[in-house]
Amino acid sequence: MKQNLFRCLPFAFSALLFGGAVQAQDKVSEASQLSTWSIGVNAGVLSPISPLGGKNDFSNWKSDLGYGLYIKKQLTPYFSLRLDGVRGKLKGDNSEPFDSGVAITGPISGFETSLEYSGSLNAVVNLFNISMFNNNSAVQLYASGGAGLAGYKVKTSTNGGGLADYAGGKTISELIIPVGLGAKFKVAEKVNLDLGWTVNFVDGDNLDGTYRGSNDKYNYAYAGLEFSLGQGKQLAWHNPVALTYDEALKAKQTADALKGDLDAQKAENARLKAEVGALSTDSDGDGVSDKFDKCPGTPAGIVVDGSGCPLKVPVPVVQEKVIITEADRKVVADAIKNLEFDLGKSTIRAKSHATLDRVAALLVEKNFSLKLAGHTDNTGSAALNKRLSKDRAEAVKGYLVAKGANPSRIEATGYGLEQPIASNKTAAGRQKNRRVEFTLF
Repeated sequence: MKQNLFRCLPFAFSALLFGGAVQAQDKVSEASQLSTWSIGVNAGVLSPISPLGGKNDFSNWKSDLGYGLYIKKQLTPYFSLRLDGVRGKLKGDNSEPFDSGVAITGPISGFETSLEYSGSLNAVVNLFNISMFNNNSAVQLYASGGAGLAGYKVKTSTNGGGLADYAGGKTISELIIPVGLGAKFKVAEKVNLDLGWTVNFVDGDNLDGTYRGSNDKYNYAYAGLEFSLGQGKQLAWHNPVALTYDEALKAKQTADALKGDLDAQKAENARLKAEVGALSTDSDGDGVSDKFDKCPGTPAGIVVDGSGCPLKVPVPVVQEKVIITEADRKVVADAIKNLEFDLGKSTIRAKSHATLDRVAALLVEKNFSLKLAGHTDNTGSAALNKRLSKDRAEAVKGYLVAKGANPSRIEATGYGLEQPIASNKTAAGRQKNRRVEFTLF
């Protein structure tokens, strides 16, 4: 049974590695932020007794150097699996009587045991994290328990004699049950100070080369350093309770910020609606918006100029053949090229005024007619884009009329996203689709 358990330890550690890999696949986001693997080294005192009670085979136990290492997989902030290895020596004799005054007599007066190996797989439970309201604590208390195998060689001494091999000097392998307590202190982001004490219960009575009818046990009190592996902070110090509180607080702050943005957008929409209303209102029906009409209340049928005032010398309109030159088309092309609006608005930017002024002058000089066609990309709803394209075309018309162009010769239409000239799947294509087309006739 003991040999089978010893053979199973490598497979148990392989299962630990496989389980860690599966968990990493299931929790990709957590693994990318928190480190779960660590290694530790320690050194301390080995002694062949149990302070928890029971019989001790020798009255005078001696402390000797022990040292060990381990590798640990942290599965949750409060639970981990740890593979421990310990080596060292155990010594004792009967040079002094027990505290009760009883002296042991017999052929064996002392022993020295060399712990060739001690391997165990332990479950480690963090009892609690101090600083419970911090995302990462600084002090932990933990308890551990597990099972494993210890292999050792024993030498015994008789009264007045030297040390001699026990059991022919062979290495004895026996089951051990380690139970321990410890405390950890985080001294750096990737380094912990580890203080611990483990009592190892041996399934046999050969550890000290003396059989007295009870199983042996030995202590290991140690101090060491633990080093976290991988990227991110240590999961063992992670406090999910505090993190949940922080996430809830951040969610509330985000919701408040979004509500503020929504209120600001509503106010902006109301302002835009008022501006569009002012541009499209024509109370006297003369074709000039009230915002630009300098002569409100003009009687119906009166021909007005670009400012909404009656022309002083009305002249009959004579239909003439319109001749559009390349120079005229270049003036319009330049205006189209330089026309820009504020984002999501119908407000014409100042850099577009110069080329629009030349278009207005051309319309006044040659009495051309002009069709303005507003277009958008497919960002947003169809209704919103239809309205925005119409508003932008009307804004250009209003600007040209304000510069003296005849409003009756300018037609403003909005087509929204209905007539794209490029693909809306790319930023460059959407930029081309956001346009106002000028057509002279």
